[in-house]
Amino acid sequence: MGDVNELILSKAGSNVDLIPEIAKHLISSGGKRLRPMLTLACSDMFGYDGKGHVTLAASVEFMHTATLLHDDVVDESDMRRGKLAARKLWGNQASVLVGDYLLGQAFKMMVDVGSLEALRILASASAVIAEGEVLQLGAAKNITTTESDYLRVIEAKTAALFAAAAEVGPVIAGQPEKMKQAARGYGMELGYAFQLVDDALDYGGSTADLGKDIGDD
Repeated sequence: MGDVNELILSKAGSNVDLIPEIAKHLISSGGKRLRPMLTLACSDMFGYDGKGHVTLAASVEFMHTATLLHDDVVDESDMRRGKLAARKLWGNQASVLVGDYLLGQAFKMMVDVGSLEALRILASASAVIAEGEVLQLGAAKNITTTESDYLRVIEAKTAALFAAAAEVGPVIAGQPEKMKQAARGYGMELGYAFQLVDDALDYGGSTADLGKDIGDD
């Protein structure tokens, strides 16, 4: 994880001063780093011997960071990780554009690893996350939203990236399809569980404990 964090900070740089300023505001605020940990753990578990897992883990975290920047704009959130949200300090436009930059950097890192299958998995997850954001817009404040509608939203918004983060481990380790699907299934269930707990805390937690506004989810 030390190597991952170093890579994250180096790839967040840019000749455009505002980009690293906004990116590092969020990145340096902490975060659990669960998704990159999942990539590292699954790579190690399946016997991967190389450095590509570090690069993929950093790209996964960049994807997640980009979604947080975008989410705060969509949800009109004021707090993130115990600090003012980037949109409150630099505005919505800058937050969205820096999120886009981080997504671009994530895809560049995926290409550097040289695994077309890992690139396909993470690129697909990126598209699914965007679909989830649109699904959420339709479900927001809609009291007729069903349980299945809700599960579609959290699968797309959260579980899909957990699943992809886990699956790329056995992919770069050259494991058979059965192992890839096992890792993906584990990541998917972990993502569901994570978002269910996060949403429950959104109703029963506090801004001081969670470091973000409650009631937005």
